[in-house]
Amino acid sequence: MEKKPTKRTNRLGRGLSALIPDANEEIDQKDIVNIELSKVYPNEDQPRKIFDEEKVKVLSESIKHYGVLQPIVVKPDDNGKYMIIAGERRYRASKMAKKSDIPAVIKDIPMRDIMEIALIENLQREDLNCIEEALAYKGLIEHYNVTQEEISEAVGKSRPHITNTLRLLNLSEPVAEMVERGYLTAGHGKALLRVIDLDSQLSLANKVVEEELSVRVTESLAKKICESSTEEVIKKEKEKDIFIVDVEERLRNIFGTKVNISKGKKKGKIEIEYYNDDDLNNIVSMLLEEA
Repeated sequence: MEKKPTKRTNRLGRGLSALIPDANEEIDQKDIVNIELSKVYPNEDQPRKIFDEEKVKVLSESIKHYGVLQPIVVKPDDNGKYMIIAGERRYRASKMAKKSDIPAVIKDIPMRDIMEIALIENLQREDLNCIEEALAYKGLIEHYNVTQEEISEAVGKSRPHITNTLRLLNLSEPVAEMVERGYLTAGHGKALLRVIDLDSQLSLANKVVEEELSVRVTESLAKKICESSTEEVIKKEKEKDIFIVDVEERLRNIFGTKVNISKGKKKGKIEIEYYNDDDLNNIVSMLLEEA
């Protein structure tokens, strides 16, 4: 039986199509007004933080010759100005082209809806790098009680993709920035998550960038670092049943954190480490989903 989308996903979908003009959608000309660029400003909570300057320059040249072909969407504030809901790249390019005004559609909608629209729009159009994407998912989950399954349906990405992308936020800050800036891929980031010691993680990340190592090589090096962390860990691993070691390894890959299985004569226990509230929420979410 086909799974029906949740009410929230339907609401997000309706809100997005109704409020964000599509490039191929015909917009009623009476809804479009020209607004002075000096009265327009970006949304500080826009999930997209990094804009490709080269692409902005190319768009700017197009705007110089043909103007802005698709209006931006803005929300009026109490000071006679307008906050951008959608179209910040067109706004930036128009400023670069030294335009005095920009075509816009004015929508006076609640900030809560603006956040949801901004996140979903960027995710659907694949305008975000993987760290911005992870932060967008986190924002939806924390501020609007959206589940990973609902996000999956809304943006057309698999549930494991959502989980693995969120895991990238567990990288140390400098390593996460390297991923965000494109020096490392999301695959490299996931491999580096295996290295719990943050200094070792950064050291390996720098090596990967400097030597342009592949994801597979990074995974192999990360595994070696984990295996050689201490003699005590190695000794315990050797003493364990090969089946237990294999299960621990598979669980580490799923949860992205350290997992230890201790087996006694009559009973045993599974210990799953977590390092912050986000880790705990993700682990609990995955466990409950499988229940």
